[in-house]
Amino acid sequence: MLAQELIARKRDGAELTPDELVEFLGAYGAGHVPDYQMSAFLMAVLLNGLSATELGTFTRAIIDSGRRLSFARDGGPPAVDKHSTGGVGDKVSLVLAPLLAEYGLRVPMMSGRGLGHTGGTVDKLESIPGFRTDLDLAEFQSVLADVGCAMIRQTPAIAPLDGRLYALRDVTATVPSIPLISASIVSKKVAEGIEALVLDVKYGSGAFMRDPEQAVLLAETLVDLAESEGVRATALLTAMEQPLGQAVGNALEVREALQCLSGEGPADLREVTIALAVETVLLAVPGAARPAVQSELEEMLDDGSALARFGRLVERQGGDPAVVGQSDVLPTAPLAATWESPAEGFVTGADAYQIGMAAVELGAGRRRLEDDVDPAVGIELLLRCGDPVRRGQAVARIHARSREAADRAIERLRKAYRFGDEPHEAIPLVWRRVPEREPGVAL
Repeated sequence: MLAQELIARKRDGAELTPDELVEFLGAYGAGHVPDYQMSAFLMAVLLNGLSATELGTFTRAIIDSGRRLSFARDGGPPAVDKHSTGGVGDKVSLVLAPLLAEYGLRVPMMSGRGLGHTGGTVDKLESIPGFRTDLDLAEFQSVLADVGCAMIRQTPAIAPLDGRLYALRDVTATVPSIPLISASIVSKKVAEGIEALVLDVKYGSGAFMRDPEQAVLLAETLVDLAESEGVRATALLTAMEQPLGQAVGNALEVREALQCLSGEGPADLREVTIALAVETVLLAVPGAARPAVQSELEEMLDDGSALARFGRLVERQGGDPAVVGQSDVLPTAPLAATWESPAEGFVTGADAYQIGMAAVELGAGRRRLEDDVDPAVGIELLLRCGDPVRRGQAVARIHARSREAADRAIERLRKAYRFGDEPHEAIPLVWRRVPEREPGVAL
C-alpha cells in the first residue's frame, strides 16, 4: 500500500475498498503512516465524504482498535446510552443517566470534555469534590453493576484510534465533517456494548451544526450507522439558539442538574431530559407505552428517587455524597457581578455561542483540549428569550475570579442579548425525531 495513492484517489472522489481502508487505518495506528498523510486524508474526506460502505468500514476499524464491551448475555437489564452533539448549558447527561438507571436500565456512559464554546460532561462531574472520571474498565464495570450507571471519560482501552484522529481533526480544521463526526460518535458507543442509543443532535447558534438541514443529515447518518452496527437508535433534533437552562459553567450546572433531579429547576432542561429518556426506554423495552413511560420518569424526578441514585453514583466514584443535599460543597467563585439591561421591552435573543464564549472568557471553558477549566466560574441567566425586561433590571449574574474577567464576559453578553418591543416567538425545544416513526415500529 502506498498511502499517497490512497489519499490521491480519495482527493479525486474515488471510493476505497474495505481492504484498502482497513490497511491504511491499521498502518496509521501502528505508526507507519505519519500524521501529515492522515491529515491530508481527513481533508479529502471532509471535501468528498465517504460512501456508506466506506463509513461502515472506517467505523469498524476504530472499534477494532480497542476493546469492545458486551453485556448482552449476562442476564442484566438492557445497556443504553445517550450522546449530545454539544451545546451551551447542556447538563442533561447528569440527570439522564441516574434517571434511566432508576427506571431499571443500565447506562455505561463515556463522555468528553468541553471544547470551544461548548461544555463537557466530564468537566461538570469533576467540579464535584473527589469525583473520579478516570476509572479503568474494571472499576467502570463494577460501578455500573452496583449503581446501574457509571460516568467516565474516554479510556485508552476503548476506540484509541478515535482519540488520535480527533486530536488531529481538531488542529487541521476537519472537525465539521458529517462522516467523521458520525464515525467518532458511533464507534465509541458501539464499543461500550450498548443495545440502544438516543442521540441529541443540536442545531442553532450554540451548536456545531447551526443549519437545521445539516443537523437532520447528521442525525440520519448517525442513526443509520448505529443501526448498521447492531445498535437500535433514535435521534431528536433539539434547539440550541439559547443555552439550555439558566446556568452556564461547571459547578453552576451541577447545582442546576441537582435541582432537576429534585423535581425543580428550569422547565426547558426537564423537557429535553424527559424527551430523551422516553425515547431511550421505548428503544430498550419492547412494548413500552409512551404516556406511561413519561409519567413514570417524571415521578422519579419528582419523588427524589433519581436524585438518590445520583448520590450513590457520586459516592461510588469517589465524590462527596453531601453534594446531593448540600450543593454548597461545590466550588464557588469569589466575585458575583450582575449585568443590567440597557433597554425596556422584551428579550428577543440570547445567542448561545456568545454566552458560551463569555463563559470561556471567565475560565469555565477551554480554547484548546489541554487547557484547564475553573469549576467555580460561570454565568446565571436571569432573563431568557421572551421574558419582559425593564431598563436597569439584572439580566445575568457573572461568577468570576476578578472584576476584569467579569467585565470581559459582560462584553460578550452585550453581543449575545437582543431586546425589542414585541415578545419573542418561541421555537420548539424538540423539533424533530429521526426516524419520524415510533421506535420499534416499521415504516
